[in-house]
Amino acid sequence: MFAIGGKEIAVLMQRKTKELPRTDRAAEIYEFSNLSDSLLSAWRTNNRVTMDLIESLPAELLDAPIPNIPRRTIRTIVAHLHNSRCSWIKTLGSEHGLAIPEHVDRSRVTTRQLLAALKRSSAGMEALFKLGLERDGHIPPSKRYVWRNLSLDVCHVLTYFVGHEAHHRGQIVMIARQTGHQLPAQIVGALWWWKDVAEKRKTKKL
Repeated sequence: MFAIGGKEIAVLMQRKTKELPRTDRAAEIYEFSNLSDSLLSAWRTNNRVTMDLIESLPAELLDAPIPNIPRRTIRTIVAHLHNSRCSWIKTLGSEHGLAIPEHVDRSRVTTRQLLAALKRSSAGMEALFKLGLERDGHIPPSKRYVWRNLSLDVCHVLTYFVGHEAHHRGQIVMIARQTGHQLPAQIVGALWWWKDVAEKRKTKKL
């Protein structure tokens, strides 16, 4: 069990389990004790959705100039997703011994190279979350973190990065439409499949 907001969570959990019938208390405690597994699983789902979208992008779309921002392309946006992870891992985790993935060249990285890089940065993000989970649900302070725009409890950190990547996924879909490369409904719809891929296959067979 870890505390997201300090002792208040632990008190709330104790109160909640006391109100349950005795037969349900063990299941409730088990559910809370596995919040860390759930949090890591949610991050992996986010990473899969990001990678699936990038893998589905047609090659001719990657270097299409963004309307009104000609120096930026979808290639630079998807590279930014990985590079942003790396920068934050360095900011929040290097002082605590976390390995820092290397940045990619945002103007030259290939899809294959980027997908491999995203696997590495996703593992780095998991290490960052685990660091917080081992410290009472909070990533410990570091000297590099000077912006101070983000609460460092693991739930805020998770939602911050999921929100960031969701923003850019939506941006990519919009740019594809604006540049005459509208993505198929199947690809866009997959952005909202946040369950195991195997379950998706089962659903299609029904």
